[in-house]
Amino acid sequence: MNERIGALRTFLDGAHSFYHTTANIAGWLEAAGYTRLSESAEWNLVSGGKYYICRGSSSVLAFRVPAAPTGFMMSATHCDHPTFRVKVNGDLIGAYTRVATERYGGMIIAPWLDRPLSIAGQAMVETESGIETRLVDIDRDLALIPNVAIHMNRQINENSNWNVAVDTIPLLGIGDGTGKLQELLEASAGGKILGADLYLYLRQRSSIWGLDNEFLSAPGLDNLLCVWGCAQGFLHSEQSSSIPVMVVFDSEETGSNSRQGADSTMLAAVLARISRCLNLDHDRMLANSMMVSADMAHALHPNHPEYADPANAPVINGGVVIKFNASKNYVTTGLSAALMRKICQKAGVPLQTYHNRADIRGGSTLGYISMNHVSVPSVDIGLAQLAMHSCYETAGVEDPFYLETAMAAFYGSSLSTDGVTYVLK
Repeated sequence: MNERIGALRTFLDGAHSFYHTTANIAGWLEAAGYTRLSESAEWNLVSGGKYYICRGSSSVLAFRVPAAPTGFMMSATHCDHPTFRVKVNGDLIGAYTRVATERYGGMIIAPWLDRPLSIAGQAMVETESGIETRLVDIDRDLALIPNVAIHMNRQINENSNWNVAVDTIPLLGIGDGTGKLQELLEASAGGKILGADLYLYLRQRSSIWGLDNEFLSAPGLDNLLCVWGCAQGFLHSEQSSSIPVMVVFDSEETGSNSRQGADSTMLAAVLARISRCLNLDHDRMLANSMMVSADMAHALHPNHPEYADPANAPVINGGVVIKFNASKNYVTTGLSAALMRKICQKAGVPLQTYHNRADIRGGSTLGYISMNHVSVPSVDIGLAQLAMHSCYETAGVEDPFYLETAMAAFYGSSLSTDGVTYVLK
């Protein structure tokens, strides 16, 4: 287990941007013998083949082709998390050099202050053969957002309101540093940058802590732990008569409305293309398919248990969480919950349930958005965590491996139905 925890922490500590996360997953797939496909090229899929695509450099979809496909067993996660995006022409010069940013996603702002930060993402670099996409990472302590001293703001501990155009601007240096950040970015990219998608990231690494080392804390656990569990389960699953499909989307934290988000053509188009390439009846394939939407869940809070539904309050290291919501912010139904329970029973993985407290509006996931494009029985699951949308979140060391085991069983299963009876094999 220590070796697996080490591999997980390496993944977390290397996820400096959404683009780096996708590149890491692509590296896992390449090492496991998967062939990268281009959406703009012709596909020649063969039985036994293993394939993946990347879209927008921040999403990835992988699949395998069994001998006689009967359906799809799909998972959908997302790799983005709340942060600050660096603005174009962001240099702010005066007594200090600062960089202008804007908020990405629904974050908790306070923990971002007074912590070492840096900048990473992707850049479009001019080359002789065209515009090339490259990863960018200034891999050192570069910036910090300083708090105002309590002597100047006596109400700082009394529900402070943050003005993101003023209070959260990162400090880079003293005096006129015009052009210096651009020089650092172009040195990292290895060429002249024509465009970029850059974000702040926390320099603090992951931590294992607690009386029995039971807790795991790191930036971006929502949703990197589910990305890990689904990807590792996919890579270690056995073959069945279904085509296993793993997709990691971007843009969930801002509504999924990008060309690489859950509200794009990506998943539906690829599934249809797989069926065409293999001469399969696509409608029949979808009728024998299932999707898992995997996104983190709220754990029972140690200091505020009143925020939880008393009968459906998951605990850290208690296993995979099935999430329910009457307004369909989670897509779980009685059917999809029953199917997931059977899969977890088969895998020996403990299950928990989550409902919002009836008078507290909860969040949502990409599951209901994906359902609009690929309408199959779907279940929302997650892992229990604390401080969701903080820049440093907390979960359990056991739960990611529960999810990995459950998803290996899921991908290794097949579903068939006549519309009344559903059979998992």
